[in-house]
Amino acid sequence: MTQVRQTQVAPYTVARDLAPGDLRAALAAGWGDFKTYPLFGLFFSAFYVVGAWLLYGLMTKTGMGGWYITLAMGFPLLAPFSAVGLYEVSRRREAGLPLQWSSILSAVRGRDDGQLLMISILIFVIFSFWMILAHGIFAIFLGESGIGSQMTGVFGSVEMLSMLVVGGAIGALVAAGLFAISVTSLPMLVDREVDFITAIIVSLGVVRSNRPVMWLWAVLIALFLIVAMLPLFLGLFLVLPVLGHASWHLYRRAVRDPAGRAVPS
Repeated sequence: MTQVRQTQVAPYTVARDLAPGDLRAALAAGWGDFKTYPLFGLFFSAFYVVGAWLLYGLMTKTGMGGWYITLAMGFPLLAPFSAVGLYEVSRRREAGLPLQWSSILSAVRGRDDGQLLMISILIFVIFSFWMILAHGIFAIFLGESGIGSQMTGVFGSVEMLSMLVVGGAIGALVAAGLFAISVTSLPMLVDREVDFITAIIVSLGVVRSNRPVMWLWAVLIALFLIVAMLPLFLGLFLVLPVLGHASWHLYRRAVRDPAGRAVPS
């Protein structure tokens, strides 16, 4: 029998033996969930795709197109929250429960304890912090180009490339922090009656106990999202649902109850 390696975190235990094979298994299971119930994934993805189109049109029309790149770079920060409804789809499918729109949308609102709302506010605050940083970086490198004005001449310039390098590095640090606190906390809040602080502590424990694999997962998520955004955000119709469902299955593999069993639904 294979020995299960785990670490006590808060009232739960987390696996210490995650491997790249677990990421492949999670992605395969995520694809299976999306293929079986595609309408849910397409529905939740549509909010972000259509929202991105509308935002781009509005910013371009008002002469703020130059800011769009900072919003696009910050999109991965919001991606985990976009999958809350998808976690419920995977949870109910795994438990053999009926999948109805009312139950899925109810999960998005969260339980009556307000814990999902609290972590949503935290994610919004972090995203707002990123936007402030991004605006500052933009002003430092491209302030003379005129914030919010036409910047056709600066694309490909040394200033633009420098801004992308510095902004990308800082954005990666912010994204890494958000990833660490949300990678399993959001599906856990959908799955369990637990406070958001405990869920965050458990999420940090999963990352700390499986650093190579979890940072590989973070890099894969970022790469998938970047590629998905390139063709007019259309790739998000596929990538967001699969990643959302896969995150649920990775959570189920990583988080266990005090007795060492996978956390029940």
